[in-house]
Amino acid sequence: MKKRDHYGYIFIAPFFLVFFVFLIYPVLLTLFYTFTDFKGFGEYNMTGLANWQRLFTDKQMGVAFVNTWKIWGMNIVVQLGLAFILVFIFSDIVWKIKAVGFFRTLFYLPNLITLASVSMLFRILLDENHGAFNQVLFNIGLIDEYIPFLARPFTAQAAVALIQAWMWFGNSFLFLMAGVTGISKDYFEAAKVDGANRFQMFGKITLPLLKPIMLYVAITSLIGGMQIFELPLLITNGLGAPKDSLLTMVLLLYNQAVRFTNFGYGSTVAYGIFLITIVFSIIAYKIMYSNKKQGGVN
Repeated sequence: MKKRDHYGYIFIAPFFLVFFVFLIYPVLLTLFYTFTDFKGFGEYNMTGLANWQRLFTDKQMGVAFVNTWKIWGMNIVVQLGLAFILVFIFSDIVWKIKAVGFFRTLFYLPNLITLASVSMLFRILLDENHGAFNQVLFNIGLIDEYIPFLARPFTAQAAVALIQAWMWFGNSFLFLMAGVTGISKDYFEAAKVDGANRFQMFGKITLPLLKPIMLYVAITSLIGGMQIFELPLLITNGLGAPKDSLLTMVLLLYNQAVRFTNFGYGSTVAYGIFLITIVFSIIAYKIMYSNKKQGGVN
């Protein structure tokens, strides 16, 4: 009997083999490369903490860090703003809007389009000379001359942020609505009897009880925001133009490791992004649950 029990290890061995070969081993190898000048091929030398010292003094890393937060900040405000407005509308017990399933599908559809396709589409739509956006704004009289959306730092960052928000607000809406459906309707009925209006019910009942879902959405959005890559890579020249305004941390990682074959420093940037994401995820968690230590949500 004991001998047969060992057969179970044979069946789970493929999973652990794949897990270690394709996940654990690359992670550890990348950590090792942070202490080398590896170029992707040939011999390499151990450089100690030189790559880490460069990471904390690299002006490009500082620019990429600020750009990433700017783009993510604009994105998260619009993304969660739209999601909360839709949750407020579709969760209202007075309006009782039907066909919620249809709208969930409709809002989630942009998330199903590949980022490469979206990047190419908006690169054409935002083109200074032939883009549809400029044509429409010009024809209705809002502008006198075409706007170079992707040639100006602020408009380029805003464009990337709004595209991200358009793609992901449906995902946030789905999670928040799932949380709302888990809230007992008795709370809302009791509040309605007590004379609470829809804004009071949303602020005093819905939002506090959605805190775990909000934390999940915030952290996953933060992780995704720190990893923004495809749009900045494909919507302009792939180097961060205009004027490095679209140079994000992952784009810097890609350029260092792939374009310039500097795997040692590229690996260090990767771990830098990992550490930054962990730190700010912990901060988000602490902020979200700070009220619990003070006696809970009122």
